[in-house]
Amino acid sequence: MGAARRPRKRCNTDVVSEGGAGRRARVLRAEDALNAVMADHDSAEQGRRVLELALVFARASLAALYTPGDDADLLCLADSAGVPRAVYGLRDGYPVAGRSPVAEARRTGRPVWLGPGELAGRAEARRSTSRDFFLAALPVRRGADAGCLLAVSERPAGFDTEDRKCLELIADAVAVPEAAEPAEAGELQPGAFSLAMDSGRVEVGGDILDLFGLTRDEFDGRVETLLGLTVPEDLPSLMSVVEADHMSIGDRELEFRVLQPSGPPAWLRLRGRLVPGKEGRPARLVGTVSDAAKLRSEVTDVARIQRLAAALATAGTVRDVSQAVVAALRRPLRADRIALAELEHERLIVTVLDPPEPEAWPELWRLEWRTEWPDAPVRAMPTLAAALREGRAQIWPAGTALEPALAEVGPGGLAVLPLPAGNRMAGACLIGWDAPHDFGADERALLTAAAGLAGQALMRAQAFDAEHELVGMLQRQLLPRRLPELPGAVAVARYLPATAGLEVGGDWYDVIPLPDNHVALVIGDVQGHSAAAATLMGQMRTALRAYALEGHPPDVVVSHANRLLAGLETDLFATCVYVDVDMEEGFAWCVRAGHVPPVLRHPDGSTVIAEAEGGPPLGVAAQADFPMSPLRLPPGTLVALTTDGLVESADSDIDEGLARFAAELGAADPTHLGLVADALLGSAHRGDDVALLLMRYDGMAVRPRRESWSVWRLPEAVRHARRFTRRTLRAWDATEAADAVLLVVSELVTNALVHTDGQVRLDLTLFNGRVRVAVTDGSPRTPVRPTSIGWEATGGRGLLLVDAMSASWGTVPVSGGKQVWSEIALDG
Repeated sequence: MGAARRPRKRCNTDVVSEGGAGRRARVLRAEDALNAVMADHDSAEQGRRVLELALVFARASLAALYTPGDDADLLCLADSAGVPRAVYGLRDGYPVAGRSPVAEARRTGRPVWLGPGELAGRAEARRSTSRDFFLAALPVRRGADAGCLLAVSERPAGFDTEDRKCLELIADAVAVPEAAEPAEAGELQPGAFSLAMDSGRVEVGGDILDLFGLTRDEFDGRVETLLGLTVPEDLPSLMSVVEADHMSIGDRELEFRVLQPSGPPAWLRLRGRLVPGKEGRPARLVGTVSDAAKLRSEVTDVARIQRLAAALATAGTVRDVSQAVVAALRRPLRADRIALAELEHERLIVTVLDPPEPEAWPELWRLEWRTEWPDAPVRAMPTLAAALREGRAQIWPAGTALEPALAEVGPGGLAVLPLPAGNRMAGACLIGWDAPHDFGADERALLTAAAGLAGQALMRAQAFDAEHELVGMLQRQLLPRRLPELPGAVAVARYLPATAGLEVGGDWYDVIPLPDNHVALVIGDVQGHSAAAATLMGQMRTALRAYALEGHPPDVVVSHANRLLAGLETDLFATCVYVDVDMEEGFAWCVRAGHVPPVLRHPDGSTVIAEAEGGPPLGVAAQADFPMSPLRLPPGTLVALTTDGLVESADSDIDEGLARFAAELGAADPTHLGLVADALLGSAHRGDDVALLLMRYDGMAVRPRRESWSVWRLPEAVRHARRFTRRTLRAWDATEAADAVLLVVSELVTNALVHTDGQVRLDLTLFNGRVRVAVTDGSPRTPVRPTSIGWEATGGRGLLLVDAMSASWGTVPVSGGKQVWSEIALDG
């Protein structure tokens, strides 16, 4: 930003009395601050500091300067301060001949003031993530060039008269910068740098090399060389700055440490902004690096507001907002305690206390303590309630008579900052001092500006938390609440939502107990992250469970689900793995539908990625084959099913991820499956949802004894079925309840032969002191137990006899028919 001209000289006619001397003083303080900035001849920082004054004196949440670009038909963003412009849907550039407020203000030479009503139909409001905001566009001129100062406010009343006068002063002071190409290495100022975003090559001034302890000959021009000299704990924040997609939402400033040959690390400060590439040239990150130790003594209230705005811009949750406010205010103000609370139904729900110890806070607060979070009633603090009603920051010096709940927070001085958000009050911030504290005018301005920024951020965070909780609740409802107990096995599952965004995911898992000690393990993933994906995920999970419980073999279960999804006429598809495990035999059939295969960990610790032949994803082709692949499971085998979010990322493909996953599974101790699952999730990159299902097959200590008989439709079929049953009971040495078992067999086989067509099968099972009789036929019609039978009735007594003889009985659908079963206890 080029050199700016000085603001207008102070004139009494420039000040309109609206609310007394306090409001007039704000315009005068703005003029003084502008004069101080103009006296600083550092033109590289001057323009930014002028914009930052809009955050303090005009109480704006964003100030931005738009200037003519290389294309004379476009106004491009030159600089900004405050909340990232993406929050309000603002663009990097606007056509000069367009209908945007920026273009209109430049074209007419008059300010444009727009409220939520006027903005409702504009593109900015449609792209905005904020609810209601006010927008101001003021022309900025220098010679023949013309630009525009744009400011945004989320205050309930928008820009009042004093705010507008301050913005006009700032628009007069700000200047249109000269267009300049990024400097070459030899032209860079001593503390400046220019980083090419595509290659990582960086050009630096000599002072930067001195700060990193390098000579020009030792530096190879790679940004990795400089990053390698920083303290490892500071690397994540540095990397977030040198990534173009992050920098595209606003300018950044941060402090980091570099290692020294001797002594503690040195603190440096980086300020940078992204310059878009032109005519095939790469985008560049340009800025300065300086010694933070020399700058800390010169930190102004304006800089503190800028840092708070930057911190709040990236704060996602209410907890993050609270911590950002504490970090920005307590130490600079030398306060002894600070609390930030949400206002919910006339109660203050405190989210952050600093210091956190209960003993540092009033007795009333300790009485209301709720583990980590205290809960203070507003009605117990009428002074605070009045401040919240008025919506203005209130400051009470030492000795002011306040109710105990507030007086003990700041005996040497107390500041109460209501946090406005739109047309309501989002919460309050309390700042207290033990020793008598003098409140200066600049400090009051700092507190007022901080309250406005914090209130807006708190409202966004509350919406984020509410939506996040809704998403989490929906996800929990769509997944199993708990896994069933399995015969001869233990299963655990984990689900991790993606950290990016709030949309509900489509990953799911299920464990389905089946008859005859079979268990179905299912894991799947619906394409996308949306309510549609979550709905489809619920449908797929329900369909697979229903088809499995009908008794279909694995390939038929998956094929039915595929045809169902294809018939829903959705653009989404799903992948899944279905494993049917015979818990008695230690054998499984696996069916894959476009999903990553299971991984098996053998008892000796070796792992193998199952060679399971796969079919296409569900919903891609209605007529598709899904072949079954056999899996042998010796006791002690661990079966691991996961979704691609755990084994695939931008840095590694699925094959590499599966190999890493198998290696981690082989190194784990399968004794505690929960610990194994947690360890495996430690490598998740969290860019996608992750579902994980583990089952350790131990084998059944006692296996049921089974026998089957095909009932032929002969005149003496029932007598043959009874004879088979008697022989079986005798072989099992289980004749104690033979009469009851034979009666049940007679009735169930007779009903199947009389009321159905086709094949009838009799299955007998002995397990845990019970004999289970199951008769399967080809009719889906369920037998109906009669409510009453008269003497003249010729049938219907059979089911009453079965009910009388059985410990329990019932019917279940099976593939193409039904099964009626009865269990008889051997001890009578």
